[in-house]
Amino acid sequence: MPSEHSSDVKFEIGHVLFIDIVGYSKLLIHEQTEQLQKLREIARATEQFRVAQAEGKLLRLPTGDGGALVFRDSPEAPVACALEISKALKNHPDLRVRMGIHSGPVKEVTDLNEQANIAGAGINTAQRVMDCGDAGHILLSKRVADDLEQYGRWRPLLHDLGICEVKHGATLGVVNLYSDEFGNPETPKKFKAEEAAEKKPSVPILRKSIALLPFENLSEDKANAYFADGIQEEILTRLSRIGDLKVISRTSTQRFKNSLESIPDIAKQLGVATILEGSVRKAADQVRVHVQLIDAENDSHLWAERYDRKLIDIFAVESDIAAKIADALQARLTGAERRAISSQPTKNTEAYQLYLKARHQWRNFFAPGYEQVRKYFQRAIELDPSFAPAYVGLGSYHAFGAANAILPPVHWPAAETALQKALELDDTLADAYHLLAGVELYYKRNWPAAERAFLRGAELNPSSGEIRHHYGLCLVLFGRSEEGLAQIALAKQLDPFFPGLHLFAGRILFFLRDYDGAIAYFTTTLELQPTNAVAHEHFGDACERKGMLHEAITQWCASLTLGGQPEQAQFLEQAFAASGFDAAVRALAQRQLQHLNERSARGEYVPAWNYLTAYLRLGDKEQALVWLAKTVEERNWFAFETRVTPILDPLRNDQRFDQILAVLPTK
Repeated sequence: MPSEHSSDVKFEIGHVLFIDIVGYSKLLIHEQTEQLQKLREIARATEQFRVAQAEGKLLRLPTGDGGALVFRDSPEAPVACALEISKALKNHPDLRVRMGIHSGPVKEVTDLNEQANIAGAGINTAQRVMDCGDAGHILLSKRVADDLEQYGRWRPLLHDLGICEVKHGATLGVVNLYSDEFGNPETPKKFKAEEAAEKKPSVPILRKSIALLPFENLSEDKANAYFADGIQEEILTRLSRIGDLKVISRTSTQRFKNSLESIPDIAKQLGVATILEGSVRKAADQVRVHVQLIDAENDSHLWAERYDRKLIDIFAVESDIAAKIADALQARLTGAERRAISSQPTKNTEAYQLYLKARHQWRNFFAPGYEQVRKYFQRAIELDPSFAPAYVGLGSYHAFGAANAILPPVHWPAAETALQKALELDDTLADAYHLLAGVELYYKRNWPAAERAFLRGAELNPSSGEIRHHYGLCLVLFGRSEEGLAQIALAKQLDPFFPGLHLFAGRILFFLRDYDGAIAYFTTTLELQPTNAVAHEHFGDACERKGMLHEAITQWCASLTLGGQPEQAQFLEQAFAASGFDAAVRALAQRQLQHLNERSARGEYVPAWNYLTAYLRLGDKEQALVWLAKTVEERNWFAFETRVTPILDPLRNDQRFDQILAVLPTK
């Protein structure tokens, strides 16, 4: 289902207790019935259940071997309920139950029989948390444990188990809740198996590995947050040029901003041996940068330094920090790498600050038509026409928009012009080659040239998870699935908590028709970024393929709501309840087609892909094929997606389908 760019719309957070009976499938039928009935009686007898139900603040989702309870008020409610259940189960040793608790997005739906039902990432994650345990365990997601840790009565009962891999590489932080009166103090078998595997890890933590935590902005002017973020990213970029170092991407370290977790715990989650912390204070043209390098194994300082400099000297500070970190970690540097980490891309401090502002806006606020990003890059170039990274930024603005059909294809020439100038000024910038790969593939449709650019970019920046996961996705588009998945695995080591990477990985598995694997990645994406409208859309697509129609509608409604179309979400939900899945999808497609025509009439750019999917949902294959031809002609990502996406499977048996796609390069 097509969705717009996301806006900051909140939707309901439920506090979920998921319960199942261990070994249920091995019981005789009458034993299954008896145990389910006893479990229901125990749950209904708890005070938390009765109070929440009386107040109309409880939702129930039955499953074959248990069920889920969703409380609407407090994260403490499902935990207190689990405690009551656990204590009651002491009198029923033959009833072996495990429980998982998580707070996350949920959606209440009503089926055709007027029965309430619930779905959403909150439900899925609670079940995955539960699946990490054995009989007797009460397991909490890290999110719930962090909430409970603020209360003295819960803190002594929380026992951190660490990270659990749930499926297809997706991971969850899990905490065991127990005391002498309830719960199971034993380490779950799944964690014991992982601990045994860690003795011979397939991906050991390298001594020469580092993560830079977000720098603290100590400036009196809080608007200087862009500067502290920028300095951290620039130091990270310099370190990433060193092939002998593993450097975690900023998109993964950002989640630990203002974190209360210990350095060893953070390092373990990121898979690194060392952590760099820092702070920045800027006042007029004076800058103070304080950094400390920490050995995560024993939480000891390896090196620390404070720099008090003029703004004009900031590049020397960045270079010195990078060089001293490399020395402390005993990294081997080539001559080219030494030159790279000591580079000074501009001598114009105003241009540099504009560049940092553009990068800050890009990371945090990029949206269709967000002109401020372009204006900052453009102004930086005007102030210093030899500022190569600013040209890369400007070119990436145009290319990213055009490749993703956010901006019309007429932006490609501007992207190519900026790219050519950047490479003319400095042909050692990894981001420039990533941009070149996009230009060569989506604009010029020259896959061999695009692949060479990907490989050159990865060579110049071996720690770039972004280049690798993009390359991996493109390999799948060209039929090289195993190689593509290998690149995604490498990217995950470098950028384990980047929502976009998990979104890409889920999309790859969707293309490969592994819908369970895709759903696992989309669930992780939404755990990391609950308001990601595109993730909800793709989640719904995968659910539709599996016949999970309630869940598909729920996910699409969330996508529409977050994409700024709540009225469409409400329409879809009501149409589904009244007329069923197929009729609801057709009715929404008709409304969306009308909306697309209105936008086109106003002179707005509308991607051909949007028309293609609307006609396909309407069941109009003739018009769908017309718009398929237009989609293939448009110079963006969707043209290549047509070859692999299951969404277009209803058209693939038509002989015209392959004829239309014949214009796309195959190698």
